[in-house]
Amino acid sequence: MRFLSHLHNMAIVGLLCAFLPAIARADKPTPFYLHNGDRVVFYGDSITEQRRYTTYIETYCVAHFPKEHFTFINSGWGGDRVTGGGGGPIDLRLKRDVLAYKPTVVTICLGMNDAGYRPFSPQLYQTFIQGYRHIIETLEKNLPGVRITLLTAPAYDDVTRPPNFPGGYNSVLTAFNEGVKELAREYHLVLADTNAPLVSLLARAIVADPKLALTIIPDRVHPDYSGHLIMASAVLLAWNAPSTVADVEIDANSGQLTHAENTHITHLQTTNGTVSFDETDNSLPWPFDRDPNKNPATLLALSCSDVENELNRYQLKVTGLTAAAYTLKVDGQNVAQLTPQELAQGIDLAALPMLPTCAQAQKVLDLANRHVALHFQRWRVVQVPNANGLEVPPAIHQQMDALDSQEAEVVAQERLAALPTTHHVELVPSTTSPSP
Repeated sequence: MRFLSHLHNMAIVGLLCAFLPAIARADKPTPFYLHNGDRVVFYGDSITEQRRYTTYIETYCVAHFPKEHFTFINSGWGGDRVTGGGGGPIDLRLKRDVLAYKPTVVTICLGMNDAGYRPFSPQLYQTFIQGYRHIIETLEKNLPGVRITLLTAPAYDDVTRPPNFPGGYNSVLTAFNEGVKELAREYHLVLADTNAPLVSLLARAIVADPKLALTIIPDRVHPDYSGHLIMASAVLLAWNAPSTVADVEIDANSGQLTHAENTHITHLQTTNGTVSFDETDNSLPWPFDRDPNKNPATLLALSCSDVENELNRYQLKVTGLTAAAYTLKVDGQNVAQLTPQELAQGIDLAALPMLPTCAQAQKVLDLANRHVALHFQRWRVVQVPNANGLEVPPAIHQQMDALDSQEAEVVAQERLAALPTTHHVELVPSTTSPSP
């Protein structure tokens, strides 16, 4: 019996030891992929040139890390393959549109055009893999220490519409994407699978709203904003992006703050049934258009995915409330009517467009769109049409410099707009019941 008891104790010790590494990892989460001062170039084809998933990534990074300085450059060109395209052969594209910016991080999103919009071709696949190797090795040779993220080719929509041939084009992309995954393993690069999450979204959306699901990738190739949101999420998750904007829990009975994550709560009071406090969040919510009249597919994408929980958790939970209803006020402005049951369960602040922090985040998105448009004008309207290879006339350089200055000013405004501010929050007993 003593021997069996010893075995039992050893087994428990073994189990504890097995879990210790996991516990240590939980205490020290993997840090975010980007570092202060990083320069990121997004390289790809027309899906990158749409400047949507790339801008979503930028605004998340700026909103969530307002005191860090990141630089983002979009170098997507419609029709591109691993061999280049309309912007020139691949070596010119890389020299002019990637290496010239001296990036520390490069993302690559290719494959949609390389697979040829036809059944699987071994010859096209071989060309794709060889060309992809050339891109990776060129970047690593010319940019020592560069960190590269490979994106799989996004989904071709064979879900909301019937395939054009047996098996469908997305199955061909899946085969090409397996090659991308193997390259990521071989070269020890970060991989972001954008295809599978889009397919999953389409499969859920077609059940939830068949008509609206058609707009997620309207031409079967180029995603709408909703699809780009899912692509951006895939990249951010591969980069170990934090899930929480801010998370606050208050016990109104005791007047105690029971939990606060990524925020600073001061002056907490409960007076005559009103709960009030000052809140200074370290981050802003991730901004994207929730207006059902302008972009209903984004709301569909949010309801058919886990984006909010994975990357945009902005929670307020208050228990112990006794009134029938409450008005949420921020800085004296009415934001929402809520029940005590909703507050006890926890409300999603990111879904409240009237919230000042949401409006602040929207300003960050607006400024990001402005600077991205300025860069596109500088690059595609001024530089490339007037260049002889890599050479640009002095007069054109002056125009480029002027646009660079304008863009730098907008980027400075974007960073300033993201800085934390303190807001006074009140939950006031209300005689008006929330709408069902």
